[in-house]
Amino acid sequence: MTTRRDALKFSGLALGAGLALPYLSRGAQAQGTDVAALMQPGPLGDVWLGPPDAKCTIIEYASMTCSHCAAFHRNTWPTLKERYIDTGKVRFTLREFPLDPLATAAFMLARCEGDSKYYPITDLLFDQQPAWAFTPKPVDALEQMLRQAGYTKQTFEACLKDQKVYGAVNAVKQRGLDVFKVDSTPTFFINGERYTGEMTVEGMEKVIKPIIGA
Repeated sequence: MTTRRDALKFSGLALGAGLALPYLSRGAQAQGTDVAALMQPGPLGDVWLGPPDAKCTIIEYASMTCSHCAAFHRNTWPTLKERYIDTGKVRFTLREFPLDPLATAAFMLARCEGDSKYYPITDLLFDQQPAWAFTPKPVDALEQMLRQAGYTKQTFEACLKDQKVYGAVNAVKQRGLDVFKVDSTPTFFINGERYTGEMTVEGMEKVIKPIIGA
């Protein structure tokens, strides 16, 4: 695909890392998993929002090019954050599960500038997904967009050539695939229970409220 070749225009990275899996838009279903294993971070660590002692922990596996993930971050995420994360009731982290090289590049760019830029960049890219992910020259669009986050042409290109970040992003995806059987995006683990598919605020609250005692 032209989009995938363009995604690696500056990176010099191999196209063979990781599987391009279809994302699904089905109703959320809960399945249990090994919570202790799930809480182990990837090579770059998790970027958590919310207090460590929150009763409810949410881990999301997403792809930056997944339209259902973008819809969740546009429609559900702001309310979830305001009601539950900012108030200390929920702890949340977003983990990388790129479905294609373009999504890998986007996650790399979110990681290269440090933890403090992770959510501002992922929020920006989810909010503006049609403007970069589905254009004839997505890498050029990414470069222009990430000037808002302080990237220059030089730092942008250097990030996409960073083999450590590239390997770390794909390691998180591979472990999600192999250990936790993530096979679609978005996938949420809420206190260890797996829910697949785009979740509404109401759907999230049905799970969260019994946990936090609301």
